[in-house]
Amino acid sequence: MISLDLEIKLLTLENLSAILELDQACFGGLWTLEGYKRELDSPNSDLLGLFSRFSTISLLGIGCFWSILEEAHITILAVHPQYHRQGLGAALLYSLIKTACDRGLERATLEVRASNLAAISLYQKFGFKTAGRRRRYYQDNGEDALILWMSDLQHPQFQKTLDNWYTLVSDRLDKSSWHLLFK
Repeated sequence: MISLDLEIKLLTLENLSAILELDQACFGGLWTLEGYKRELDSPNSDLLGLFSRFSTISLLGIGCFWSILEEAHITILAVHPQYHRQGLGAALLYSLIKTACDRGLERATLEVRASNLAAISLYQKFGFKTAGRRRRYYQDNGEDALILWMSDLQHPQFQKTLDNWYTLVSDRLDKSSWHLLFK
């Protein structure tokens, strides 16, 4: 079986057009050019991109979090619709959490649409717990958001958890002929 390499790396201003194309494909234009420029320029924001030289699409996925005090607030996790259900979202989520750990952050949080059962399942597999609900959070349709949290990122045992997740992510990617180069 041929393995297709995936690379996760920090995005730069050079990636702006690809970021906007992916945002349009996934969200219909959630963030603006200026919004992404702010994220790329902010020292408190990590914007990761998922790339493969074997794809005709230049950017397969993005993930972003803000460092706020000791917390990683995950703001975006998106995979191009053509690449859903291949483990790429898990690879990005793993990479966001690992990056947050490397930054010394202690907790991670995010909001997710209450109806997005696939995303909720993914987050739960990575240890996120429901902490609350934001009523009518999403402006496009008034849907509620669930608030999810994960703590103890700096606990000594968490490195073992990260190693286990890396193995799980890699095994899942292998089933779709992908190989993650970032660890």
